[in-house]
Amino acid sequence: MATYLLGMSDVSISGVIITYNEERNIARCIDSMADVVDEIVVVDSYSSDATKAICLSKGVRLVEHPFEGYGAQKNVALAHAAHDIVLFLDADEALSDELRASIRKVRASWGSDGYLMNRLTSYCGKWIRHCGWYPGRLVRLWDRRRGRWGGGSLHGQVVMDPDATVQRLSGDILHYSFPTIQSHLDTIGSYSEIAAREAHQNGKRAGVVVHVILNPLYTFFNKYVIRLGFLDGYHGLLVCTFSAVANFAKYTKLRALNRGAGEQ
Repeated sequence: MATYLLGMSDVSISGVIITYNEERNIARCIDSMADVVDEIVVVDSYSSDATKAICLSKGVRLVEHPFEGYGAQKNVALAHAAHDIVLFLDADEALSDELRASIRKVRASWGSDGYLMNRLTSYCGKWIRHCGWYPGRLVRLWDRRRGRWGGGSLHGQVVMDPDATVQRLSGDILHYSFPTIQSHLDTIGSYSEIAAREAHQNGKRAGVVVHVILNPLYTFFNKYVIRLGFLDGYHGLLVCTFSAVANFAKYTKLRALNRGAGEQ
């Protein structure tokens, strides 16, 4: 199938965001994309903080929808977009100046079904350039007729049609992930629970030696040594250690679910 909009100029773009209690991040996210999109749609899961008020003050189109999982919520947001070309950001992300310039260029001469972007993550105030976190390329600007959110219930990714064309843009998505160590630990607790339940539902099992012991050890070695996490200093050590802890938590919880279901 040919690219829908190949060679067309001045395409219209819908900026899309999902939120829940993102008063700390949402203004920065909206402001970063405001001058490169034609509309911004925010799908909010009934936030109890100032997220809704901030969104309305920014003039975005706000839709409230019960949370049904990250992937499902993102597809709901895509369905509310007025334009087929969509730019998606998480609420704790923002576009760099260089990436905004790249988006302006491609919207003036659209030539692909989707575009990959680097993501640079700030961890406790430190930009992490190793540990397997960077460049972390993701499709975040695409024709929604040629791709949709897929993957697991946590992060997922845009799954493009097999014959879709994808190019890479210059610049970074700036990801303001964990402001504190405690916020990272809290996320490990909640995400490992979701990941374990999803794996259990898919019939996966966790062994003591391979998954509970060796997998976390390999995760640390891979990120800290092979992926050069040590070059990120103390913060790189934290990232690699907590990545291993996250896997340990996931597989111990999965093993508990397996045993609770009577599996060996």
